[in-house]
Amino acid sequence: MSTVERTSDTAPFFSDDSESEAQDDGRAEPRDGEESPSGVSPRRALLTVFILCYINLLNYMDRFTVAGVLSEIEHYFEINDSKSGLLQTVFICSYMFLAPVFGYLGDRYNRRYIMSVGILFWSLVTLLSSFTPKQHFWALLLTRGLVGVGEASYSTIAPTIIADLYVQGKRTNMLSIFYFAIPVGSGLGYIVGSQVNSAVGDWHWALRVTPGLGLVAVVLLLAVVQEPKRGAVEARSEHQLHQTSWTRDLQALRKNRSFVLSTFGFTAVAFVTGSLALWAPTFLLRAAIFSGEKVPCEQQQCSSSESLIFGIITCVTGVLGVASGVQLSRALRSRTQRADPLVCAAGLLLSAPFLYLAIVTAELSTVATYVFIFLGNTFLSMNWAIVADILLYVVVPTRRATAESLQIVVSHLLGDAGSPYLIGVVSDSLRREQSFLWQFRSLQLSLLLCAFIAVIGGGFFLATAMFIETDRKRAENYDPSDDEPIVVPKSGRSTRVPVSSVLI
Repeated sequence: MSTVERTSDTAPFFSDDSESEAQDDGRAEPRDGEESPSGVSPRRALLTVFILCYINLLNYMDRFTVAGVLSEIEHYFEINDSKSGLLQTVFICSYMFLAPVFGYLGDRYNRRYIMSVGILFWSLVTLLSSFTPKQHFWALLLTRGLVGVGEASYSTIAPTIIADLYVQGKRTNMLSIFYFAIPVGSGLGYIVGSQVNSAVGDWHWALRVTPGLGLVAVVLLLAVVQEPKRGAVEARSEHQLHQTSWTRDLQALRKNRSFVLSTFGFTAVAFVTGSLALWAPTFLLRAAIFSGEKVPCEQQQCSSSESLIFGIITCVTGVLGVASGVQLSRALRSRTQRADPLVCAAGLLLSAPFLYLAIVTAELSTVATYVFIFLGNTFLSMNWAIVADILLYVVVPTRRATAESLQIVVSHLLGDAGSPYLIGVVSDSLRREQSFLWQFRSLQLSLLLCAFIAVIGGGFFLATAMFIETDRKRAENYDPSDDEPIVVPKSGRSTRVPVSSVLI
């Protein structure tokens, strides 16, 4: 990419300026019906993005359906907060550990087939989990863990397909559409879970909604989505960006400071969102019981209003946060190339005080609590699309799926893989007695950890801003020959050494 290409990033969100962007960088925008350098027509490329967005929505909808009926699950299996937190932890762990496997496969084989097999497996296992009997909570844990296998096959690969279909401003636009599905799908998970449970009177049916929709996704993937050529849309064909060994890929990513620091920043986001995603509806219900607004829930089917309201807030704030984050980043790019990490840092640092206020005011005012949650979630959601865009432009195309998988491993390992369980353990350890007062108070104190982690994450994004320009230029000017060893005579023999070691 040239220096001229980067100026196009100042185009407004979803504006027609993306057409001038293609002219500025010397690539003519292909018309409908014409084949682009990626080998995919513009119409099929747009359909591909919408299909991937649909699958991403199902992904997060399924993930948080359990959170929408968590109180019912606790009553059904008669488990405490620690075991409840394990439901999210086992899923994230399997998802996290298998991500590198699918990242490796996604950089080398047909991504459409990999995703199709993974989504089919995820749908079948989700359906199987809905038949778990009361005496076998371990079976629910096992099936939720297996769900992570299917989701790992999709989440590591889908953004790289979008990256191979679009560049610059259009890529950011399409990634924004793709990442809108995260908060919207999460919110729908709460809503569908709670409402299906209320309508049927059985939480098991809440887990039977997404499997059928997942089978539709598999059909759409196989019938519509076409595998794009890697890197071709960036005027760098796959034979120019040849594959390197997985070890060399990891070494290159380890030295990429922007990738490493932004990954740690995103880990803080994962920690906070993972904790709130599982515990917020339960916390709000306990706050309402503590303040006398609701009577204690002694039956398996509890009130679903908290999950419903939190789900609606998650949908709305997610859309607002992603859109405002992208808009703000675009506006600032005309002034500084460090706009992306600075916007991510601002989002986390601004979310921290509002999350703190939401937690401490829960016993005093329900309205104030929901207002603070709304503001905190909005700022927290500002970084979703931007973090993905940072990874894609500081990493060369043939290493992107590996980078995605590595970011998933780190962010989940140190983030939401353990945070729901950690919050549950801290809550149980702080509880002095089994009363409604201490059920609320112990969970309240443990959730305060989220505000502290958000501040740390903001610091990592501020550090990313120090290196983002250098790492972006290095990725844009990447020369595959830098990875090739050359022969240098040494004591009458031929010795293979890296190019960098002999350059003056």
